Amino acid sequence: MLVLAVVSLGVPLALSLRDRVNAEVHSQALSQADVVAASSADLINPARTAELNALVRSGGASVRGRVLIVDARGRVLADSAGPGTLGSSYANRPELATALRGRAVQTQRASRSLGENILATAVPILRSGSTIGAVRVTQSVTAVKSAVASTVAKLGLVAGVVLLLGLLAGSVIARQVALPLRRLEGAARKLAGGDLDARSVIEGSSEQRSLSASFNEMADRVQRMIGAQRDFVADASHQLRTPLTALRLRLEEARAAGGSEGLAAELDAGTAEVDRLAMIVDELLVLSRAEDRELQGEAIDLHEALQRAVRRWHVVADACGIALRSAARAGGTAWCARADLDRALDVLIENALGYSPPGGEVMLDCRDGLVEVRDRGPGLAPGEEELVFERFHRGSAGRTGPAGSGLGLAIARTLARAWRGEARLGNRPGGGAVAVLELPLPGA
Repeated sequence: MLVLAVVSLGVPLALSLRDRVNAEVHSQALSQADVVAASSADLINPARTAELNALVRSGGASVRGRVLIVDARGRVLADSAGPGTLGSSYANRPELATALRGRAVQTQRASRSLGENILATAVPILRSGSTIGAVRVTQSVTAVKSAVASTVAKLGLVAGVVLLLGLLAGSVIARQVALPLRRLEGAARKLAGGDLDARSVIEGSSEQRSLSASFNEMADRVQRMIGAQRDFVADASHQLRTPLTALRLRLEEARAAGGSEGLAAELDAGTAEVDRLAMIVDELLVLSRAEDRELQGEAIDLHEALQRAVRRWHVVADACGIALRSAARAGGTAWCARADLDRALDVLIENALGYSPPGGEVMLDCRDGLVEVRDRGPGLAPGEEELVFERFHRGSAGRTGPAGSGLGLAIARTLARAWRGEARLGNRPGGGAVAVLELPLPGA
């Protein structure tokens, strides 16, 4: 808008200024010619050369051109360019011929002697009503155009300075207007990233203040709702553990009291269901806390993390008749909390051991920002790559595979995403599945 305003005002002004400068040049030449003609009327007959020369030099300096005086026959009496033309006849010059006939004239023509276009102004010298000579003022058209161009350039410079100052002022004003919105955006990003204490500063215009206040009210409500949800899950988990433990003890006492084989089988099944329910409660609690970000991130050596995982699970793997090995020799780093990485690895390794056949192998590998757990189990059915990460969805292999809650993979993905990572599961070439845990690099 500022550029449009400067152009819309500057262009007509420049054109008007150009026309005005041209008109002033023409008017000045004509006025100076009249002054010289009036001043020289008493200096021609007889010719007073010294005074005429002083007069033309003064007039030439005033109009920045050439001034000469001729007598009634067109012979040069005085010339501001010097005495070289004195006595020469200029009667054939069209503007002087017109002036000697008693009429003033101003015209633009080509000069053969100068080799350029000139602005020629000629007026008659009158005394007692008779024409006794003429005055001619000549100026270079190039010089006139240069003067006009210089004036227009100065106007353009002024317009440029005005535009620059306007842009600077507009930038400062825009920054002041946008700064509250940028701060609000920063607070929104923090809130979206899990910082429930993030709030916006109430500042700016009335609309911006109202928006910031509404955002803060929303953040307060979200914080209260999430806090209430977490408290509920924690309380439910804590309160359920006691009756579940008591129920398991009662079932074990009933089993120990003896009875028919059918009753014993039912009691064992009931105990298994109680154990499964307890596991679900624990994993729901893990899920509710996975995005709290209470743990501090650190640079993790993935090779060492895999070695720790092998040590944690080798007893279970040996009991299942499955070889659990790490293919990583050294290297590989990631940024996250050590406890979150261990928990996610435990989920993936437990899944791999549960679905691998006896005598099979589970291989762990890593490189910068990535961990893989590969098995030779049944793999995934087509289209299940994302479904198995939904809560309580166990996939087609899970229906005939080991018992589980259907929450393990959801926990692994939630933990990975809490650190801006990802968890994926796909089929392995040659049979089996490969679970991939992606994590950010240190400093990313």
